[in-house]
Amino acid sequence: MPAWSPNWSALPEELATFWGEYHLCSLSTVAIDGAPHAVPVGAVLDPEQECAWIITRRGSQKVRNLTRDPRLAITQVDGGRWSTIIGTGEVREDEESIARACARYADRYRTPEPNPERVAVRITVDRFLGSALVLPTS
Repeated sequence: MPAWSPNWSALPEELATFWGEYHLCSLSTVAIDGAPHAVPVGAVLDPEQECAWIITRRGSQKVRNLTRDPRLAITQVDGGRWSTIIGTGEVREDEESIARACARYADRYRTPEPNPERVAVRITVDRFLGSALVLPTS
């Protein structure tokens, strides 16, 4: 399985394209009992800030999990193409982060409805995993 450690200025074209297409993702966090907690999310890359983002509700289980243990994985699949982000998430409640995450989300999915409970999760990407269709080995 190909893996790629982020060098954001040299993001492989196939990987960037795949993460820009409309695909829902699965976010896996660590539950309080150590079990995986997986939920559907929309995730977006932000090469300019060298991170990824998700938006969510302040009181969600994923926010509680990430506040306690920031480790996460986000996976998207399209037939034989798949990719996983391995990294850590930081819950952000400041207006600038939320606006940035919402703008990136709107670029990939749709403009999110206003939500006073919204927070952004800024994801530090440790590495990408993926099929050879999105992370060529040569």
